Amino acid sequence: MPVQLLPASAAAFAPRASSVNVVLGSKVEPWLTQTLKRINRIKRPLNSVPQHQRCLTETLSSSNAIWTLASLMLSKAPETELRKDSNPLVEALFNYQVIHLEAYIVHVDMVLRNEVAYKLTPDTIESLIEYHKDIHCVNAKANTYDWSEKDQQCKKLHEDFVQAINKFVFRTHVSALEGLEEDGAGELLSGKSDEVKTNVMALFKPLLPPPPRIIDVVRQPPLLPSSPAAQSMWTQAPTPVSLPAPVESWRVLPSSPSVASTSADSGNSSIWANIGMSEVQIPSPPPAFSQPYSSAGLFYGSPVVTSPIPHLPLPSMLAPQCGVSVGYNSFGWDRYQEYTTTM
Repeated sequence: MPVQLLPASAAAFAPRASSVNVVLGSKVEPWLTQTLKRINRIKRPLNSVPQHQRCLTETLSSSNAIWTLASLMLSKAPETELRKDSNPLVEALFNYQVIHLEAYIVHVDMVLRNEVAYKLTPDTIESLIEYHKDIHCVNAKANTYDWSEKDQQCKKLHEDFVQAINKFVFRTHVSALEGLEEDGAGELLSGKSDEVKTNVMALFKPLLPPPPRIIDVVRQPPLLPSSPAAQSMWTQAPTPVSLPAPVESWRVLPSSPSVASTSADSGNSSIWANIGMSEVQIPSPPPAFSQPYSSAGLFYGSPVVTSPIPHLPLPSMLAPQCGVSVGYNSFGWDRYQEYTTTM
């Protein structure tokens, strides 16, 4: 990267030098000769490089050699104090101001970098500093939330701007000297003013609040069997669970009356045998069962609660009374021979 050759007058807070540093090459460009002849009221000889250098140095070192780099339209007051009007022209007149970015030339190099360096005038720097303090910082504070170090941060933001605007030096190609006018004044051509606006407005930094703090979430480590807390948990006696006693399948009554009972108790069969046909009373209609028979009792689980089952006659209890003497209405099976002969 080439060394940036700038005089001491281009440093921050440095006063304007009495003479501009001008460096020309061994050959002078024709456009520079024509420009110097156009701005000089008194005809001066321009036949050599030293004559061009002397004429350009004296012209740019004049106190009137002030260049207008660009013009900025900025607000006159903070946003909360701006005037509201239905006419946009009235709002523009009362709420906005134009600040001209005026500068003077501190360096001309036509040998190494072919550039011209400009530095803002003290009046321009003072106007920008005042705008930054009274308007920009006020708007920045109003548009951000409050935190403990907000005032200190805003103060630091303004101090940084003061340093940056005093260090600001705009460099452009030496062809900008074609806009040179009488008394060394001038104006940037070829759209260079937009570049100056962009560079100056980039110095107005926003007020950035601090980033949110990251809160460390303290998570409890998992309990291992070896830890004391885990040992107390694992050593607790489990709650006893009462399980119903298993029911033997041969003691379960059959679900259908047509199946004979398999109970080993002979007393039960005698009870069924002594009950006569007339002693059995079947309700009409038969009561509905609250819950059908379930075989869930064969397995481990909660006991099944059922309603009492009414006593129904089984075929075994009717065996002593059933025979050929039992008839249907007047027809008897014991007189079967009599009916067959008469027929």
